[in-house]
Amino acid sequence: MSERLKRLRQKAMALPLQPGVYIMKNKSRDIIYIGKAKKLKNRVSQYFGSQNNHAEKVRAMVENVEDFEYIITDSEFEALILECSLIKQHRPKYNILLKDDKGYSYIKVTGDKWRRISCALQKDDDSARYIGPYNSGYLVKQAVEEANTVFMLPTCSRRFPEDFGKGRPCLNFHIKKCCAPCTGKVKLSAYNERVEQALDFLSGGSSESLRKLTAQMNEAAENLEFERAAALRDSINAIKRLADKQKVIQSKVKDQDIIAYFSDGNKACFEVFRFEGGRLCDRQDFPVDVMGDESSAREEFIMSFYASKVDIPQHITLDGEAENTELLERWLTEKAGKRVYITVPVIGDQRRLADMCRQNAAERVAQLSGTTGRELSVLQELAQLLGLSQLPYYIESYDISNLSGTENVAGMVVFENGKPLKKAYRKFKIKSFVGQDDYASMNEVLRRRFEEYLAHKDETEGFGRLPDLILLDGGAGQVSAVKPLLEELNLQIPLFGMVKDDRHRTRAMVGYEGEIAININRRVFHFVTTIQDEVHRFAIGYQRSRRGATLKSSLTDIEGIGEERAKALLRYFKTLKNIKEAELEELENAPKMTGQSALAVYRYFHPKGEESDQ
Repeated sequence: MSERLKRLRQKAMALPLQPGVYIMKNKSRDIIYIGKAKKLKNRVSQYFGSQNNHAEKVRAMVENVEDFEYIITDSEFEALILECSLIKQHRPKYNILLKDDKGYSYIKVTGDKWRRISCALQKDDDSARYIGPYNSGYLVKQAVEEANTVFMLPTCSRRFPEDFGKGRPCLNFHIKKCCAPCTGKVKLSAYNERVEQALDFLSGGSSESLRKLTAQMNEAAENLEFERAAALRDSINAIKRLADKQKVIQSKVKDQDIIAYFSDGNKACFEVFRFEGGRLCDRQDFPVDVMGDESSAREEFIMSFYASKVDIPQHITLDGEAENTELLERWLTEKAGKRVYITVPVIGDQRRLADMCRQNAAERVAQLSGTTGRELSVLQELAQLLGLSQLPYYIESYDISNLSGTENVAGMVVFENGKPLKKAYRKFKIKSFVGQDDYASMNEVLRRRFEEYLAHKDETEGFGRLPDLILLDGGAGQVSAVKPLLEELNLQIPLFGMVKDDRHRTRAMVGYEGEIAININRRVFHFVTTIQDEVHRFAIGYQRSRRGATLKSSLTDIEGIGEERAKALLRYFKTLKNIKEAELEELENAPKMTGQSALAVYRYFHPKGEESDQ
C-alpha cells in the first residue's frame, strides 16, 4: 500500500460512526466525487483498503484522491438531500452526471406540392410547416413513422416530380408501406389526400382518425368510388393493426417510469421508459461508467435523473433492487408533493415491461460494444445464474465420443459473444490409453488444451486465449475429473457440466456445489441447449469420420480396391460386417465393382479354409 493510501486510510479510520457526506478531492483541490454514508468511518475507509475488491471506476477515482472532507448530518435522509444538492452544484467527475440535451422536437411538413412528413429537432428557415414543439423526441419519431406507414407516404430521398419514372419502386411499395408516387401513376390530389389524413391522424389520434376514415370510406362506397374506398379500408385496417401492436407496450399503471440497468463489464447504460395514460410516451438511454454494484448504481442514477425534474410520476418501477429505497421514496415524495412508490416486480406485466426496458439498455450497450443486445442479455442472465463475476464472452465446450471403447475422440466448440466461432473449433484423438473412460478422456483433452495455452499464452487467439467459462457435456463425474487439473495449473476458470435427462435433453448444469436448474430461464435454457447440441454434433461427427476412415483403410488393403471403390462399397452395404457377409454375386452387383474386384473382396473375407466348409 502506498504512503498516500496509508495516510488517507488513517484519516478515514478517525471519522465518526455517524451519517454524513464525504467529498473527495484531487491534487488541484477539485472535487471529483461526492457520496453519502450511514456511518462515515465504515464507508470512507473501504475506499483506501485493498483495491482488488473495487470496480474499475472506483479504482480510477481512488488513484486521483489526494484528500477528502466530510459533513456530518443528523440523519441518513439529510445526508441524501445534501449529497444531491452538492452534486448538482459541483458536478464531480466520478458521479453519474446525466445530460438533458435532447431539446424539443417538431413534426415537419415540407412546403412543396408533393409534401413530405418527417421529424425535426429545430425549425429551419424554410417554407416548411412545423407542428410542435414536443418534449418527447421518441414520441414524435414514433408518431411520424406510424403516420407514414399507415397512409403509405414515401420516406425515400427521391424528389417529385423530377424523379418520376427514373427507377423501379423500392421495397416499401412491394410490402405496402408506400403508394409509390415515383412511378408517376399517383395523382397529386390523391397523394395530398393521404397527407391530410396523416396530419389528422397525428393531431387527432387513432380513434378520431378511425371515425373520419370510416365515414369517408362509406361515402366513397355510396358514390361507387370503389378504388378510393379500398384505399381507405386499408388505412383503417393498418391503424387497427397498429393499435394491437401498441397494446404490447401498454401499462395498466397509467403514469409511471420504468428504469433498467445493463452492463457487460466494459460499458453500461440506463434505460428509462416513461408512461402517460398507460401508453409509452418517451424513452431515453443514458450510457454511464460501469458501476461495481448495481443497487448503488440505481440509487445514484435515480438521484441524478430526478434531481432537476418536476414531473415525477407516482410509480417508479425498477428491474432490480436499489440501495436505500425507503430514503429515495421519501426524497421523491417530498420533491413531487405526492406519495411516490419504488417497486421491483417479480412476475406479471410489470416484470415483462421491466425486462423489455432492460433489453433496450442491453441493445444500447451492444451498439457501443459492437455486438447485439439479445446475445449480451443472455450472457448476463447465464452469468447471474451461475454466479460468475464477469460475462462469459468466450465459452469453450467439450464432449467425448467413442464406439464401444474404440476410436476415442473429443470435440471442442467455442462460442464468442453468444455466437459459434467455428474457426476456433478443435478436434482431439485420445492418445493416453485404450478403451472407454470418459473421465480420463476429458482430463487428457483439457490437459493438452492448457499445455497449448502455456506454450502460446503470449498470443490472443486460439489456444493462446483462456476461456471465460468451460462447459463439459456430462455431469459431476466429468467436472470432478477436470477440477484437479485446473487447480494444478492454478487456472481460475469457471467450470460446469451440462446434464441431460433420460431423453437426452438438457436438464441442468452442475458445478462444484451441485446442480443448477436452468429450465426456469427460457433464454438461458435455449442457449445452453444450443451449445450442448453443437458440441455433441461436432464430436460425434469427428468420431464417425474417424470410423469411416478406418473402414476405408481396411478395404483399401485389398488388391484392386482403391479409395473410390472403398467409399462406394461402404455407401452401398452401410457396414463392414455387411460387406464381409455378402455373397460374391452381391459384390459383383455393387456400384463401381467388376468381377475381378468382387472376387478379390470375397476371397479377402473368406479365406480358402472357409470356402471349403461351405
